[in-house]
Amino acid sequence: MILLLKLILAHLLSDFILQPESWIREKEFKQQRSPKLYLHAMIHGVLTMLLVWDITFWPPAVVIVVTHYVIDLSKVKFQKAHTKKRWFIIDQLLHIIVLGGVWYYWQRPDFSPVFFHADRNVILFITAAVFLTSPASLIIKILISQWTPDTIPALGASLPDAGKFIGILERFLVFIFVINNHWEAVGFLLAAKSVFRFGNLKESYDRKLTEYVLIGTLLSFSVALAVAILVSAILNDAIPKLLSIVTL
Repeated sequence: MILLLKLILAHLLSDFILQPESWIREKEFKQQRSPKLYLHAMIHGVLTMLLVWDITFWPPAVVIVVTHYVIDLSKVKFQKAHTKKRWFIIDQLLHIIVLGGVWYYWQRPDFSPVFFHADRNVILFITAAVFLTSPASLIIKILISQWTPDTIPALGASLPDAGKFIGILERFLVFIFVINNHWEAVGFLLAAKSVFRFGNLKESYDRKLTEYVLIGTLLSFSVALAVAILVSAILNDAIPKLLSIVTL
């Protein structure tokens, strides 16, 4: 399980944290002629090797680099302006399937409770924390892109990237509350944000903008809740027990 978490962590860091938007735009414009496409794939391989820290793992790392290049190139070649969300989902699913296949081939895991080890927790929490930052922000942005208002009324000066960091902080807080079994705090956080955020929106008299922000907020909370519940299930060995029952 630790290997799979390391592979996912390397993917999240390489695909979201270490890939500027300028690289994405260049890949979409130049496609296979973009040096950033090759550099991005190589970063996945290097970071994978650094996290796994096993020189014998180089063949699977090469597989990850090559498949990542092919998947990303296919995405930028075939996606259109109106299909970007669909291709983003397909792209990420294919990457995760490759990582799962590499992990299964390398470790041949036995789906039983002993399959999870005590020292997995640190990597598990790091992976969850990384996902709740830029990856979750980008996923939410893509999911609600179809509802983005054509015009957004001015609500006063705003700090650069303030909304993004507010979303990250609120997801961290939701995650911490759920992991510690303080569900009531999640409701308090949602109510507190509603007082501040929707109070401003009321003055704008813009129903579309209010609904847009509401969808984004609820999606942000839902993502954090889903991640926290999944992590709790892994910590309690619920997933391997369920898999053991299913495979009986």
